[in-house]
Parts: sequence; C-alpha cells; structure tokens
Amino acid sequence: MNSFFAVLNPIAFRLGGIEVHWYGIIIAVGVVLAVYLSIREGKRRGLKEDDFYDLILWALPFSIISARIYYVVFEWSYYSQHPDQIYRIWDGGIAIYGCLIGAVIVITVFCHYRKIPEWLLLDVVAPTVIMAQGIGRWGNFMNQEAHGRPTTLAFLHSLHLPEFIIQQMRIKGVYYQPTFLYESVWDLAGFVVLMALRHRPKLFKRGEVFFGYVIWYSFGRFFVEGMRTDSLMLGSLRVSQWLSVILFVGAIAWLLHRRYWQPLAPWYLEGVTKYDKKNEE
Repeated sequence: MNSFFAVLNPIAFRLGGIEVHWYGIIIAVGVVLAVYLSIREGKRRGLKEDDFYDLILWALPFSIISARIYYVVFEWSYYSQHPDQIYRIWDGGIAIYGCLIGAVIVITVFCHYRKIPEWLLLDVVAPTVIMAQGIGRWGNFMNQEAHGRPTTLAFLHSLHLPEFIIQQMRIKGVYYQPTFLYESVWDLAGFVVLMALRHRPKLFKRGEVFFGYVIWYSFGRFFVEGMRTDSLMLGSLRVSQWLSVILFVGAIAWLLHRRYWQPLAPWYLEGVTKYDKKNEE
C-alpha cells in the first residue's frame, strides 16, 4: 500500500519550460470559488457585480505581494542570503496574515473611492475568504509544508486518515503532524457556520459577519500555530500566535462597541440602504 501511495509530485504539469505547481492551482481554485460565491451574495445585498471584478484585479496581486513581503520580512535571515528566492512564491512561503492585511487595505481604499459600504462588502466576502483559506491549505499539503512536529505512524492511523495523507506526511523518513489538515478543517467548518447563520434575521448587524470570521479564524489559528515547526518568529515569539490574540480580542471588543454604542447600524440583511445610495450620489 505504501508503494502505491507514494509522495505526491508538487508539479502538476509542464508547459514547455514552465512548471505549473499544484500549490498555485489549488489556491487559484479557492480564489475563483470565493469570487463566484461573493458575487452571488453581493447581488442579493445590492452590490454591483462589476465592482467585485474590479476589486479582485487590485486585491489579488496586492494581497499576494503583501503576503510574500510579510513572510520574507520575518525570514530575512534566510532571504538576505538568498535574494534570488524572494520571488519564488510557487515553492510556498506566503503568510496568510500578510495576505489578509493587504486585502483589507485594498478593500478600504476601493470602497472609499467607489462609495461602497465597506463593512457590508467585508461581510459578503468574509465566509468565502475562510473557505478559500481552507482550500489553500491543501497547496501546503502538496508542498509538504505547514506541518507539525514529528509523530508516529500509529498516531496518524489513529486519526483514521486516508493513506495518501499519511504518506504525504512522511518527509525524509519521518512522519509529521498534519497541521495543514487541522487548519483546513477548522476553516471549512467556519465557512459552514458563517453561511448557516448569515441569513438569519436580526442576528448580524453590518460588520459582524466579518468580525465573526476574524474571531473564528484567529482562535483556531492560535492553537494550530502552536503545533507547527515552521512558524515565523520574532525573537522567541511566534508572530502568528501573538497576532491571533490581538485580532481575537480586538474583534470581540470592536463587535461589542458597534453593537452597543452604534445601535443604529443597519442589519446585514438590509444590504445597501437608502442612506448608502444617497452617499453614492
């Protein structure tokens, strides 16, 4: 059985001299599906389809660049000695928190100039973003990265994992914790929860779906990050764990502030209101 389920090739196919990696394909699938679902929901909430297409043209490249810069900054001891590796994102090494920071910056600026309700747009895209994150972790699986500490074959079998996952977690003769899988499952569960609750009347005010996403993701990421062996470090600190704590506490505080100190904030299901349309004029 082990010979049949050999380590998977991270290269999907070649076009001439160009290698197309599974990492990029999987991330692209997540992005396309996220955009499709966001456009569908956006229409229901009164947002224009063309705005989503224009937004992705700015957000996607900027987010990738931001994610890579974030990663390179915290791994500068390596990249300062290997500058030719900085642009090789297909080999892995893009930080999701860097990606999210870049995306929020682009959305903020975009909404300002297009006069789109920023919190509403963030609510629309938040569930699809965490879905794309869950899908994207399988790109890490193909690259045999974002794994945890060494473990035993018996432990992996105790998780009732498919054999192809177990064998992919065997790296240079050592089995590792499939932390990519833990985070993927957590993210996809968050997607299901947010999608199941988002359309319930009088549940979410504008901005609260997004805060729910931040709370859910940062909570799970804190624990998964603690199990990983490739964490970005700032001295002796795991950067993503500290950022997760900051985001978790900050999102709860901001959610409570908006709920109790901004009682006139519109409900999410109201979509674009007459007040928003008046501001567009």
